[in-house]
Amino acid sequence: MLTIEHLTKTYGGSAHKAVDDLNLTLKAGEIYGFLGPNGAGKTTTIKIVTGILQYGEGKITVCGHDLRSDTIEAKRHIGYVSDSHILYDKLTGREYVNFLADIYGVDVATRKKRAEALLEKFELTNAYDSQIKTYSHGMKQKINIIGALIHDPDLWILDEPMTGLDPQSSFCLKELMRAHCEAGKTVFFSTHVLEVAEKICDRVGIIVKGKLLLEGTLDEIKAAKGDQSLEEVFLSVAGAEETAVHTEKAGEHA
Repeated sequence: MLTIEHLTKTYGGSAHKAVDDLNLTLKAGEIYGFLGPNGAGKTTTIKIVTGILQYGEGKITVCGHDLRSDTIEAKRHIGYVSDSHILYDKLTGREYVNFLADIYGVDVATRKKRAEALLEKFELTNAYDSQIKTYSHGMKQKINIIGALIHDPDLWILDEPMTGLDPQSSFCLKELMRAHCEAGKTVFFSTHVLEVAEKICDRVGIIVKGKLLLEGTLDEIKAAKGDQSLEEVFLSVAGAEETAVHTEKAGEHA
């Protein structure tokens, strides 16, 4: 579904690698949690996979389509929920969803059926014809999710998707994520909410300082780390890397 090979990204003017030789393979039918502290490279990776950012070294394949040489076809298979709610806020919710449906070639009957079901689930029906600029933070997240799902993507990518959602909406989102995978599709999402990742993910990867340090099913990770909770594993892995970095820097100045 998604293959990332030796991906490296360095921002101009910086010697630091935001993503450092990253290798990932996501399979159909799984929820993959992408975990890491702030600045670890999660959002950079996601923006590269969705085509928002260019990258230097590496290869990315989405549903068999090379992101660099077959960009449009690769993007057709992706639905993306960003962490920043960058929306066309002068459009109504309906206009925004129809705009995305037009881009992805979703016929009128299909988009109507999908949108109505999602609007009801997220209790957004009454606001559908209001301008997005009048929406609350949580409502913007909901319309963002609906827009990302209107073409029923094979690869659904979400960056911190629970931000701004009330408990009921968060529950609905988790249900949608699981249903998406049960339909043979894939969910790739970043989160700081480790309890959510522990409950719904089939596999997780922990990235720190641009490097993937640990990956596997929760059972595999717990077995490797002495049956710790995901939170304990995360803190031990991220903390050890931070300590190593500070030690190295101290050695440079000794």
